[in-house]
Amino acid sequence: MIPTLFLTGLLSLTPLEPEGFPEKLVESAAGHFKPGGMVALQLKPGVSVKVDDRPVTTDKGLAVFGYGRDAGKETTLKFSMDGQDYAVIRPLEKRDYNIQYVEGVAQKYVSPPETVLKRIRLEGQQKKQARRESASKALFGKKFYWPLKGRITGVYGSQRYFNGEARRPHYGLDIAAPAGTPVMAMTSGTVTLAEQSMYYEGGLVFIDHGMGLLSAYLHLSQINVKSGDKVDAQQIIGRVGSAGRSTGPHLDWRVYWRDRRLDPALLVSSED
Repeated sequence: MIPTLFLTGLLSLTPLEPEGFPEKLVESAAGHFKPGGMVALQLKPGVSVKVDDRPVTTDKGLAVFGYGRDAGKETTLKFSMDGQDYAVIRPLEKRDYNIQYVEGVAQKYVSPPETVLKRIRLEGQQKKQARRESASKALFGKKFYWPLKGRITGVYGSQRYFNGEARRPHYGLDIAAPAGTPVMAMTSGTVTLAEQSMYYEGGLVFIDHGMGLLSAYLHLSQINVKSGDKVDAQQIIGRVGSAGRSTGPHLDWRVYWRDRRLDPALLVSSED
């Protein structure tokens, strides 16, 4: 769905200076070279790229990839053209995360009861399977959109320590809104998971946007799509709730590139 030479204003990503890439290899670039960031490159004809030795899928010269929360200090891009390899090493911008230490938390809030562990494992396998395959072509449009507007109550990368024990970092963006508020797809794609009652997430929807890019919408009170559905950007896919492990109505919005969890806030414009 993405035309060639699309990168001006692409997906609300910040344009990157072309001086950072060999002119004969990269037409244009946008995004964030930082933990949680996504980068989009428009490659010259006949060029392929690997990121930290991982081959990147391309579609009409478009390459997209991302970096996880705990990415290192630098990244290596290896371009190939006409049998020749060209390596570009770029630093990754350092990020600081909100870390909280909480003591005196009851055990039932630290770990789930043993009676639900089997269910959690089975649901984990189900989610992993739904993320395993991604369309080789770009299914997304020229822009990413907020799934809804509301007060930000949780940010990407934050982490809590309960009674001195580290909990899993928060990999999404929490947006508070009244129960029943419509939730929209951030861009076009194909639904790969639509489950109403997951233990942690409650109502959960995954949308594959192609080329390894996937978005997730958690704690939904209602789901309006099913697995296999094709959805458009800003199509209503469900409604805000507080299902699963949640303390109040909100959307937990997450984005993945393959197995790397990205920061949704870096993909959208704050002005939309």
